[in-house]
Amino acid sequence: MILSGRPPRGRTLQALVIAVTLALALAPFLFPGVKPLNVAAKVCVYALLGASYDLLLGYAGMVSFAHVMFFGVGSYGVGLALYGLGPSWGAVALGLAAGLAVSTLLALAIGLFSLRVQAIFFTMVTLAVSYAFNVLASQLDWLTGGEDGRSFRVPEILQPGFRLIDREAFGVALGGRQVSYYLVLVGCVVVFLALLRIVNSPFGRVLEAIRENPFRAEALGYRIVFHRTLATCLAAAGATFAGALNALWLRYVGPDTALAGSIQIATLVVVVIGGMGTLYGAILGAALFVVAQNYLQTLLGAVSTAAGDAGLPLLPGLFHPDRWLLWLGLLFILAVYFAPAGLVGALSREDDTTP
Repeated sequence: MILSGRPPRGRTLQALVIAVTLALALAPFLFPGVKPLNVAAKVCVYALLGASYDLLLGYAGMVSFAHVMFFGVGSYGVGLALYGLGPSWGAVALGLAAGLAVSTLLALAIGLFSLRVQAIFFTMVTLAVSYAFNVLASQLDWLTGGEDGRSFRVPEILQPGFRLIDREAFGVALGGRQVSYYLVLVGCVVVFLALLRIVNSPFGRVLEAIRENPFRAEALGYRIVFHRTLATCLAAAGATFAGALNALWLRYVGPDTALAGSIQIATLVVVVIGGMGTLYGAILGAALFVVAQNYLQTLLGAVSTAAGDAGLPLLPGLFHPDRWLLWLGLLFILAVYFAPAGLVGALSREDDTTP
């Protein structure tokens, strides 16, 4: 089955997941314009990035700070291949294959080196390796472009000037930008379904058992280091795919778009808000976080202006657009306090109590 025999639990949750998926599928027609399409593409990328991170955090119970590094490996792999070899699908395939190979080897090394001891050492090792990779990417100017990064050309069908058909479809001219978006969407959906298959397999059940009680799982004969290391490699592969798709969409790769610490924090926020150990939560968490990140500032500006026109004291300054990060943090705290299991947990519990 396409959903691995385990669809979202509860009618409300199913309706929300379907609504977000349909909105993303029809985004070029429902939300015409450059910014809305950028937001939709970012939701797709963060949904896949969050789902791959949830394989580690929610199912295996491991906290990793190297996930953004694997995301960056995918971005730099595709970006540097297109920059050096020119805009061809062969360069895309070569860059993706190289990124997957590097990510897998790094994840394997991290897992074998650190997972034989306590979990805190795994977290610290991932933090150190991620920081070292970030510094390395910034210093190798001859290869990565340093802090400036690399801009590159993509295959012709993905270029903004390309026209798929001469006529408009539902009032939208179908060109390279729309083709790029659907490439990102389809790629994210395919890898997400693969991750869903993994977590609903016997391997996923073993990961959950290790997360709940590693000593009992080991006593039953399961090789904890093997399963955790394999989970790290699979999660790294998912993040690498997300990074490659993000680079193709942006047509640029640099430390700010591929290796920034804010990407790791955003991924963690997406997983926590959506709900850990669900994968579907990554879809809802990504939609909520990315939309808030892009439109909360505009909303606060409208509220501040309205409060100023009404002559209300303090409110114009409190809702000033420059304070959008404060309100975003407050919304995150409230979400964690009132829904510690995330949106998926809250909605599933609500459906369970409905007569």
